[in-house]
Amino acid sequence: MDRPRRTFTKEFKEEAVQLVLSEGYTCAEAGRSLGLNPNLLSRWKQEVTAANGQAFPGHGQRFPDPQRIQELERQVRRLQMEKDVLKKAAAFFAKESA
Repeated sequence: MDRPRRTFTKEFKEEAVQLVLSEGYTCAEAGRSLGLNPNLLSRWKQEVTAANGQAFPGHGQRFPDPQRIQELERQVRRLQMEKDVLKKAAAFFAKESA
């Protein structure tokens, strides 16, 4: 049976990463002491170092860039659908006039 997915607060994640960065623990040691998978702690560490303090936005919020990309992809899909409708309409009217 599947276990429910565990969630962690931003503060917990930051403190766990600080154990690795500041205190000199390895991800495996810190993970064992906190009851975490070392791979998870390693990923959190990568997020903190890559995001320059903007890691873990929380509750499904995204960083600005991926959110902007998602909006643009939505716009592209909409424009492609509009273009397809116009192509079909042009073909229909070309057939009617011929």
